[in-house]
Amino acid sequence: MAGGSFAAGGVAKERAEQYKGRVTPYVIIACIVAATGGSLFGYDIGISGGVTSMDDFLEKFFPTVYKNKMHAHENNYCKYNNQGLAAFTSSLYLAGLVASLVASPVTRKYGRRTSIIGGGISFLIGSVLNASAVNLAMLILGRIMLGVGIGFGNQAVPLYLSEMAPTHLRGGLNMMFQVATTFGIFTANMVNYGTQKLRPGGWKLSLGLAAVPAIIMTIGGILLPETPNSLIERGSKEEGRRILEKIRGTRDVDAEFQDMVDASEFANSIKHPFRNILERRNRPQFVMSIFMPTFQILTGINSILFYAPVLFQSMGFGGDASLYSSALTGGVLASSTFISIATVDRLGRRPLLISGGIQMIVCQIIVSIILGLKFGENQELSKSYSILVVVVICLFVVAFGWSWGPLGWTIPSEIFPLETRSAGQSITVAVNLLFTFIIAQAFLSLLCAFKFGIFLFFAGWITIMTIFVCVFLPETKGIPIEEMIFIWRRHWFWKKILPAEPDVGEAAIGLNAIKY
Repeated sequence: MAGGSFAAGGVAKERAEQYKGRVTPYVIIACIVAATGGSLFGYDIGISGGVTSMDDFLEKFFPTVYKNKMHAHENNYCKYNNQGLAAFTSSLYLAGLVASLVASPVTRKYGRRTSIIGGGISFLIGSVLNASAVNLAMLILGRIMLGVGIGFGNQAVPLYLSEMAPTHLRGGLNMMFQVATTFGIFTANMVNYGTQKLRPGGWKLSLGLAAVPAIIMTIGGILLPETPNSLIERGSKEEGRRILEKIRGTRDVDAEFQDMVDASEFANSIKHPFRNILERRNRPQFVMSIFMPTFQILTGINSILFYAPVLFQSMGFGGDASLYSSALTGGVLASSTFISIATVDRLGRRPLLISGGIQMIVCQIIVSIILGLKFGENQELSKSYSILVVVVICLFVVAFGWSWGPLGWTIPSEIFPLETRSAGQSITVAVNLLFTFIIAQAFLSLLCAFKFGIFLFFAGWITIMTIFVCVFLPETKGIPIEEMIFIWRRHWFWKKILPAEPDVGEAAIGLNAIKY
């Protein structure tokens, strides 16, 4: 390419119709192995709630909570209201928030594989510390190391999947991350169901088995190829083209390769991605990188998954019944993700988000009505109403599983131009973990204060986010990742925000980035 001006994303023109290639076994295997990084996140979500409901764990580390659980309490909703217990769960996400920001320059400078490997090693160290913890300080240190692993993994894996996947199947393959996450949750719930019968020390096995997904992620990161986008961005064009030809199953990759070269030349002219992402021409992506992960957490799903055994015990379920119910919700979540995989590249992102939002609102309202009418202080739900609550919560989890669960990660990972992609993903992960930390730390207190109204609280947020999608999110189905900038210029709202194409500054940057 001899010269010319660049669009905001570093790509001179649309040429998606010229992309060639097919879905190869090579790319599918690479995406499956990489997606196992999601199982780290999922395993921790599932394991935390079960462990915090185990008597010997509470007696050793949180004796005050154990006493409240064992004796009659003035308020069913407040049995587990303890900031130390909440800190055990939430400390991981605060550490992950910081780690995700550190992961951005690492991922950009050293590649996606390096961050995946680093995340796996850190998670492995954390699992060993947790399983061998003899006091609360050691337990929290282990949680922090787990958080570092999740911060690096969640930053790098969605990027890896988006860049490896062919355009027409990017949504489905990217959701392998969510499949692994939900499988991790389900596995953790089943582990908890088995280990809670092992006394004393069942909690050690639950926490220690986190080493399994960590080892898989680390070995997978070592064996995986780097993405063509990252190789080209770091100057290895020939190797990048070789990998691209291999994963597309054809040597005719000129159009896609040229888009990557154009984007990488523009990306390398940007020295400060985090500063660049704040510029007006990146405003739509920046807004989505904040609101998508925020709304994903404000569905209330993490509260249900973190504290499912605690929540069900608060509602009067016995210890075994609560763990069984939480395992059921984990299984439902894992299964429902396949609905999204099968439909996301056919129906699109927006229909799934909107339909899922509506179903979640209805389910939250139903649960709040049941608890408000049938569950008061020192009362237990009848068997029939208990079953109904579990069924409705499962329907809520199903809706999340096909909509905001996978798409809350997929959409941010596919909308950024290369020069801000790593920074944008870091912001997405950091915001997700920030609100995960806030909700994890506050949920037990909110449950105590709001009682059944906690479900109405989340229903209100789901209403807001569903309206947000209808108004501000364009459809990204079938758009090549390097040409995503063009959808914002066609959107009724964002085209008013974006500068004219290209503005003087963008043209200058593009011209300076050209290598003759």
